[in-house]
Amino acid sequence: MTKERNQNIVVGDDLSLRLFTYNSNSRQNVYNIDKIEIYYLDKNEVTDQNPDGRRLVQTIDNTEIYEVTQDTFGGQYLAEINIEEQLYVIGNYIDVWHVEFDQNQSGTVTNEFTVIPNLWFASDLPIVYDFSFGFRPNRMRYGERKWVNIEIIPNVPHISDLKKYYMNLAVSSSLKIWIEKSCGDCLPKEKDLRTIVEGDLVQHRRGVEGSYFIDTEELNMECGIYNVWFEMEFGENKYLSDNLQLQIY
Repeated sequence: MTKERNQNIVVGDDLSLRLFTYNSNSRQNVYNIDKIEIYYLDKNEVTDQNPDGRRLVQTIDNTEIYEVTQDTFGGQYLAEINIEEQLYVIGNYIDVWHVEFDQNQSGTVTNEFTVIPNLWFASDLPIVYDFSFGFRPNRMRYGERKWVNIEIIPNVPHISDLKKYYMNLAVSSSLKIWIEKSCGDCLPKEKDLRTIVEGDLVQHRRGVEGSYFIDTEELNMECGIYNVWFEMEFGENKYLSDNLQLQIY
């Protein structure tokens, strides 16, 4: 399973390391990315010269770092690694990107991720509780381009272990989005003609939240009301949200 940095990474997972680069508040490609160094923060290696205990685990050279070309705004880079058992253990890591922003400026960008134990859970019942979904903002003006923030909320009793388990389900599970023009009382409801986004994967995740980019012009979204709903699947269960509403005005 491929995960993002904040999605309960365990040994054996594939991990997407992303970097977004901006210049003067606009997304922009950099001149070059030399490499990515991944360090394990090892408490046994802490010294005055190495205060966070960095121990080099893996180096990714620039041939394995890709510009995300389908991102029309540029300035998004991706490296995919496998959390191999021979290299990685449970604990905290940093990925340090060595970036040449232009021919005169260079520096490093540091991100964090954590490898956790496998999320085993045993019970005399199957997964019986539910999740609700929300997103914001739910009003956009035609011509705007915005990231919308999606939240997954476990509807479970406030029993610490159980709630923690369901939170972990929400973090680990894939999340998809649909957007369709609301038809009101029109007949017939020509669903195929009204579908704007159909089961697109929400790739940018952090914990129980996700972000999805909406460009109202690129999606040809006319002014009006749109139904938005989400799908999350885990194990034998598939969760569909209620129809939420997005207004384009």
